Amino acid sequence: MSDPFFDAPMPRWPLLSASALVALTLVAATWGRMTGAGHVSMVDAPATQVRELRFEDRRDGGVSVINARTDHVTQVLAPGHDGFIRATMRTFARERKRRDIGPEQPFLLTARADGRLTLEDPAVQRSVDLAAFGPTNAAAFARLLTDKDAP
Repeated sequence: MSDPFFDAPMPRWPLLSASALVALTLVAATWGRMTGAGHVSMVDAPATQVRELRFEDRRDGGVSVINARTDHVTQVLAPGHDGFIRATMRTFARERKRRDIGPEQPFLLTARADGRLTLEDPAVQRSVDLAAFGPTNAAAFARLLTDKDAP
């Protein structure tokens, strides 16, 4: 038995239309990338408070939060607690390790006039708007804006 569509020629107009669509898409994407057309950026509100923080693992599984300006341990995150802070800092640390950057340069935790919090790693030029993860997770970092008595 033979295939009834084997000898049928492919119509040209669908093939040409598909080729034109692919070419137009590539041209539009290239143009947009090169000119910045369609790029939306948001200007950050002014900073109301900035903390320079370093994070160090402790032998007991906790994490010391250190004020980088004073080298004073301001808080200790207990083992098994503050999972969002730990996961976020682990992500930043992984990026630093990938680029062979040590933990010496502090992170910047910034409270903004519009109520948002941002965490920035100047070592890798990366910034995260913590409000994007919800108010509970942003509040976890907001606690780090104040010093507490650390053991």
